[in-house]
This record gives sequence, C-alpha cells and structure tokens, in this order.
Amino acid sequence: MPESSPLLFLLHVSGAAALLLWSVRLVRTGVERGWSVGLRKLLRRGGENRLFSAGLGTAAAVLLQSSTAVAILTGNFVSAGTLAAPAGLATMLGADVGSAIVAQILMTRADWLVPILLFAGVALFLRGRQSNTRMSGRILIGLALVFVSLSMLRDATEPLRDSPGLISAMTYLGGDPMTAFVIGAILAWMMYSSVAAVLLFVTLAAQGLLPVTAALAMVLGANLGGAIIAYMLTLGSDVAARRVIAANLLVRGGGAFAALLLLLVFSPPLHWIGGTEARQVINLHLIFNLSLALLALPLVNPILRAVGPLFREPADKAGLTRISALDPAALRKSERALACAAREVLTMGEMVEAMLRSVITLFQKWDDNAAAAIQAKETEVGRMHLAIKLYLAEIQRNSQDADVNGRVMELAEMAVNLDGAGNAVSDSMLALAKRLDQEGTHFSAAGWEEIADFHDRILSNVQAALNVLMTLNPDAARALVEEKEKVRDEEQKLQRSHLERLRQGLPESIETSSVHQETLRALKQINSAFTIIAYPILSESGDLLRSRLSTNSGVPSSMG
Repeated sequence: MPESSPLLFLLHVSGAAALLLWSVRLVRTGVERGWSVGLRKLLRRGGENRLFSAGLGTAAAVLLQSSTAVAILTGNFVSAGTLAAPAGLATMLGADVGSAIVAQILMTRADWLVPILLFAGVALFLRGRQSNTRMSGRILIGLALVFVSLSMLRDATEPLRDSPGLISAMTYLGGDPMTAFVIGAILAWMMYSSVAAVLLFVTLAAQGLLPVTAALAMVLGANLGGAIIAYMLTLGSDVAARRVIAANLLVRGGGAFAALLLLLVFSPPLHWIGGTEARQVINLHLIFNLSLALLALPLVNPILRAVGPLFREPADKAGLTRISALDPAALRKSERALACAAREVLTMGEMVEAMLRSVITLFQKWDDNAAAAIQAKETEVGRMHLAIKLYLAEIQRNSQDADVNGRVMELAEMAVNLDGAGNAVSDSMLALAKRLDQEGTHFSAAGWEEIADFHDRILSNVQAALNVLMTLNPDAARALVEEKEKVRDEEQKLQRSHLERLRQGLPESIETSSVHQETLRALKQINSAFTIIAYPILSESGDLLRSRLSTNSGVPSSMG
C-alpha cells in the first residue's frame, strides 16, 4: 500500500492518538494509585484563601495530568461537606491552569529523554517491591510513551503536507473557526482528555497541516469539551457538587466561546506570544486559562449564586420506592440469582457510603434532620441485609453446585460486613458526634484535621471497594488489601499523635480524647468491613493465602 493511502494515514494517526490517550492515562493512574492519599489531603487544604485553593488545584492537575480528575475529587469533597463550594470552584479554576501547564511540558521536544525514561521506568516497575516504587515506574513509562506518540503523530502527518485534499479541508476549518471550535469540543469530549486533544491539535499545527486560526479555535473548543467531561461524569452526584462543576463549565466553556469571539473580532497579532504557529497556539492556551482564573477568582460567589437556581434539591420522592434487585423469578437460574444478589449487595454498600459521607459534617455542627436521615438509611440497610440472607439461603437450597454455594457464602459475608459498617456509622459515629454537641466540646485544630483526613481516606477506600465489587479486577482488589495495612499503620500513628497532644495538656484534646480515639477505631472498622470485598477475588487469582497476601503477587500483573 503506498504511503499516501488515506487508509494507511488514518491507521497511523489513530494508532498515535490511541497511544497518546493511553499514555496520559498511564501517568494519571500511576499518580492516583501511588499518591492518592497525599493528593486528597492536598486538595482538602483549600480553605477561604482562593489563591491558595487555586494553587493547590494547579499542583494537583500537573501531577494527575488531568483537570477532570481534580474536578471529580473536588466535587466529592464539596458533596461530603469537607470543602466549601467557593474553595471548590477556585480549586477547579486552578486545575484548568494546571492542565494547560501539562500541555506546555509535554509539547517539549525531548526525543533524547525517551530511552532514559523507558529504561528507568521499566526497571522501577519490574524490580520495585513497594507500590509507590512501581507507580513511579508507571509514571516514567507513561511520560516516555507520550513523547513517542507525539513523534508517531508527526511522522504520520509529515507526508501529507502537500496533500491537496487535506490542505483544502484544513483551509476550510481555518476560514470557519466556529466549526473548528465545535469539532475541538467534540473531539476533547470523545477522547475524555482535554490534554490529549490539545496536544493533538498543536502537533497538527506544528506540522503545517492545521492553520493557526483553526488550531486556536479547536484548542478553545477543547477547553469547553474538557469542562463537559467533568459535568457528565458527575451527573449522579448531589446538588452541591453538581452546582460547583456546572459553575466551572459556565466559566471555562463560556470563557472559551468569549475568547473565540474576541479573536475573531479584533484579530490581535500573535507573534508576541510565540515565534511559531504551534508555540502561539500552546501559549494562548496557557494565557487563556491563567487569565480566566485571575478574572473569575474574585467572582466565585456571584458565579455560584448564578448557577444556584439551576440545581434545586430533589422534591419529595413519595411513592417512588426503591425496587429490590432480589428478583424471585431469577431463583430458577443460580447464575442469574447470584447476579441479583450481587447488585443488592452493591446497593447496600452505596447506602453505607452515603451514610459515611454525611456523618462527618455532624462532628462540627449537629443537625437533627441529617442524623435522622442517617438512622433511616441504617434501618433500610438492616432490612436489605435480612432480605439478602434469605435470598441467598434460597439459592443455596435450590443448588448443589459447589461453586454456587461458595459464591453464596462470599456474598453473605460481604452483606454481614456491610451491615456492620452501617452500624459503625449509625450507632458509633453518630453517637460520638451527638456527644460532642451535647457536651459543647470541639476537637483541637490538629485533631479535627486528622479526623477529617482519615475519614476522607476511608471514604476513598469505600469507593474503591465498591468499584472492585463491580469490576472484579484483581489488581484493584490487591491495591485495596494493601491499603488496609496502610490504614492500620495510619490509625496507630494518629493515636500516638493524639496521646502526644494529651501529654502537652491541650484542653480541647483532653475534653474530646475518648471521642477522638473511638472515631478513629470506628473508621478503621468500616475500612476493614469494605476490604472484605477484595478477598474472594484475590483468593481465586492466587494472590491470597488464607488471610494474607501472597508474597509471589508482588510482581505486577498488568500495566492497565
């Protein structure tokens, strides 16, 4: 097939774009798996100082190479009440700047660096014994593959500089920036990565295939597409989180459209921001996001008020009762019945997660309505547990298959532990929060920071456990069990830290000592209950020997 073949061109470009997407994801997942706890703590430090919050968002986006990931984390914190909405919006504005900085870094021609990154990355990933060491290797490999994919893209498009058909199509986009803007937004949304989309557009501009006007419009469109990604991924979140995400969509998407109009109307000279067309495009991307953040930061409260009426608390859902997944008709087929039971266990876990997410705010400000809602959830969780047990018993009664009975016991154990986790929230943590309110006491600043950080860590593990239950992924299951050991060590460290404050005679620590220690123990109990979800998966894969992780499973099984 000749090199000018359109099919061969599409094959090469598609392969390069696919590698670019995967390598950006490789870096992001490496950071998330190796340093997610630290990143979450970092983001939660955003307070009333908007510049500080924006700076934290920028740093997190550079590390994660994704403003979308930062937006989702921030939405979770706002939803849990551990981060104020204005600070959340400021964090996301900073993350947009961080995403533009990432594009600047990755567009650097560093072909000489690729073999060094690959060699070091593979060595760390294969030889590393600690999880963080392996994740460092994953990140280095991902960075190397980003540069490789961009080089592939340049090579694939090089022969097409003189292609009349392609030049005509690209010239048309240069004369129709609105269409280019829409295409940029759609491509960024389809790629689920505004960073990857921007890198693609800038590379095409650097090759002389995409006129600078079209490249600018498509990069601005990618900013809109990136904000839409975060909005779509949080449609199931509560009102507080969606309000903040929508405010960022309004600012980033509306700002991108306004910037496009300004460029069309005034046609400013661009030579002062870059010597080449590609450099002009990538620099304008950074200038746009930085300017947008500086303009919007003083206005975060009015922006949030503007989008507020669009998101109201759901009306009373009387009559819309939850339908149980435990279908009696499915009992005739064991496999289908087990799937129904697994769905109900997952729903049970999601309810406990909602209880855990809500209870932390009561430690600072008691709310009778919120407490009653948590207790009502626990009552429903208890009913679900009983129904699941009876359903599983019926499955066992109808089947003599050893595999079916084994799965029945696994689901039964999960349900027991999830019910115990719900009790830990409703009976233990709720009572402790009520006790603080009745006694009129408060944690010390350091003590509250420790409790809030530990709660967030457990909530993250709960979400990871529910993902494991859905995907049955052995790698994710192993990471969950490894995290259990880290949680145990962290809880002991926090207990020692609390005792040190007692020795110093801090009044707040003395007044809340028992509440502080019992809260840490309850959170550790909840973490252990959800970690049980991973054990059957690891046992089946050979990664679990009795109750301990197999020493042979230290060798990574996949890079995905």
